[in-house]
Amino acid sequence: MILEGTVLRGRKFEPIEGRVIVEDGEIRDIEQHETYSEDVILPAFVNAHTHIGDSIAKEAGDGLSLEELVAPPDGLKHRLLAEAGREELVAAMERTLTFMQSAGTGAFVEFREGGVEGVRAIESALDGIDIESVLLGRETVEAMQAADGFGASGASDGNFSTERSATAEADKLFGIHAGEADSGDINAALDLQPDFLVHMVHPDPLHLERLADSQVPVVVCPRSSAVTDVGLPPLRELLHRTTVALGTDNVFLNSPSMFREMEFTAKLFDVSTVEVLQMATVNGAEIAGLDCGVVEPGRPSNLLVLDGDSDNLTGAQDPRRAAVRRAGVDDVRRVVTSSG
Repeated sequence: MILEGTVLRGRKFEPIEGRVIVEDGEIRDIEQHETYSEDVILPAFVNAHTHIGDSIAKEAGDGLSLEELVAPPDGLKHRLLAEAGREELVAAMERTLTFMQSAGTGAFVEFREGGVEGVRAIESALDGIDIESVLLGRETVEAMQAADGFGASGASDGNFSTERSATAEADKLFGIHAGEADSGDINAALDLQPDFLVHMVHPDPLHLERLADSQVPVVVCPRSSAVTDVGLPPLRELLHRTTVALGTDNVFLNSPSMFREMEFTAKLFDVSTVEVLQMATVNGAEIAGLDCGVVEPGRPSNLLVLDGDSDNLTGAQDPRRAAVRRAGVDDVRRVVTSSG
């Protein structure tokens, strides 16, 4: 397979005119040469934090607080998940996953409610959909063992030391929500030595120092934080101290579109275009232990091709800036995966 156009190469997304040669699911070479293609070739997105089970209740809970929406065990999402039948849940998640793939997401990290059965349900939804998943079970050690790791709700909801020890023993990924509504659970979350934190909207100076010392990565979900009215993360401060990735969070609150997340982030925060692209691709991949997120020889061919001559993108002077601040699902020409 040969893809031609402007290639956003490497961790800095350097735009070069040329072509990407793909063979057996791997980028074999990137050749710089003149081309007449207006396409823009970049890594497929890595959505570093999702709750895809929430697909059963999109736009539910208007006017509810964060606790009323998502706090276990009685928050709205947990009641709706408990009431949903398996067939309904799987079908809803399948529709969301199909949209995510069409919108350029090549991989995602899911906090999957419902114990072992919840993990099995999303595995069923993924059947036939060519998107890479990192599934983190919740609620029980057994769910972690059935999945790729454990996704904890937050240190205010429980101790999680048993789950953390079991996850470490299994050599799997452990992530935990922290600092979403306030700062009260951040120290306890950091004490667990997690592989990554989610949200970190309210870190105090001490927490930022601990982040810098520990280099624990953070996944931020700015649109979710805005819609739940908890505030916005101090993104510049976080970026100064550790690796930061982007996630779209709950599907019932936000469309799982990384285009929307990137645009929101780029226009609201003091961040560069390259930083946003890194947060949407390679940073999330590295947090999740995936070998994707950059366009370089030897890497898997998880690629996104944008139509640079679409009505929306034609005339854009900077392909990186256009990809982050302007592009959308309608501009996707092709999503290439390493499996075919």
